[in-house]
Amino acid sequence: MTTRATTGKPTPALRSVRAPGGLSVRLDVRALTVVVLLLVAALAASVVLIGTGDFPIPAVDVLKTLVGNGSVSQEFIVNDLRLPRVLVGLLVGTSLGLGGALFQSISRNPLGSPDVLGLGQGSTAGALVMIVLFSGSANQVALGALVGGLVTGFAIYLLAWKRGVLGYRLVLVGIGVSAIVTAVNGYLLTKADIVDAARAVVWMTGSLNGRDWDQVWPLLVMCAVLVPLVLGNARGLRMMEMGDDVSYALGVRVERTRLLLMLAAVLLTAGATAAAGPVGFVALTAPQLARRLTRSPGPNLVPSMCMGATLLIVADWASQRAFGADQLPVGVVTGVLGGVYLLWLLVTERKAGRM
Repeated sequence: MTTRATTGKPTPALRSVRAPGGLSVRLDVRALTVVVLLLVAALAASVVLIGTGDFPIPAVDVLKTLVGNGSVSQEFIVNDLRLPRVLVGLLVGTSLGLGGALFQSISRNPLGSPDVLGLGQGSTAGALVMIVLFSGSANQVALGALVGGLVTGFAIYLLAWKRGVLGYRLVLVGIGVSAIVTAVNGYLLTKADIVDAARAVVWMTGSLNGRDWDQVWPLLVMCAVLVPLVLGNARGLRMMEMGDDVSYALGVRVERTRLLLMLAAVLLTAGATAAAGPVGFVALTAPQLARRLTRSPGPNLVPSMCMGATLLIVADWASQRAFGADQLPVGVVTGVLGGVYLLWLLVTERKAGRM
């Protein structure tokens, strides 16, 4: 069934599905189709990526190996070397896509993403402190990135608070904090010796190289806890997009919901950065691309998650195969594509008279 809004424009086709016990669920057919197609694309790209490398493996053999029917060499290459990297990519993309959708919905601004608000830079500062000042191990660097992201998110929330957190104020404060933390990061790099500086620059680029099961399990646990929590508050988030006054009238505890979802978004972004470094622009582009595909109002949380995972896996494949013998960190590819998308978004918003 297709309905029309008061503007006369068609809205997405919706269907009501009646479950046992009289429960009625509204189903957006187009959004569901987009989610299914994105999941298929992400899984297909993952299989191709697992089979890509110096020792190529056909997709059929990859699938056989994943179910335990591969040779000994294939089992080692697939399960020990390549599968963890792909799983980290999927989880990082999912986390960034969901975190970006939350921040854009809370701020009601397409530029209100972790990249713009400075959360990635905050996580980078925490990692640089561990690398430059303490010569920390990989686990210590990941912990430093997580703490740095949390501290930055907390600072942004406090500075943006004034009888609540308004979207434009959140974005402006985030931009200011991002500039400050970027300067701190530059200072830390100047104080590092050559070995630590080289290690820090590699980490700051954002890469999935060398990722193993030690990065998979923390990310998986984080997503298993935070994703259901966020989806359980999706109705309140959707109400908040209509304004705080309307949300209060509908029974939504606005500040409690906003703080809870912002904390979840900060944890998702910081956890993803701790695992793969600051992979740029996925959190910015994934929610916007998902919204354009579904043509559905609201935060589009699940489509954003699927889009983020698909984007990161495709970008990782491109970083390995699209430039010949030169393999690039995935953060370079997402940075270039995201920068182009950001320019297009700014031009589009200006033409529409929204900025």
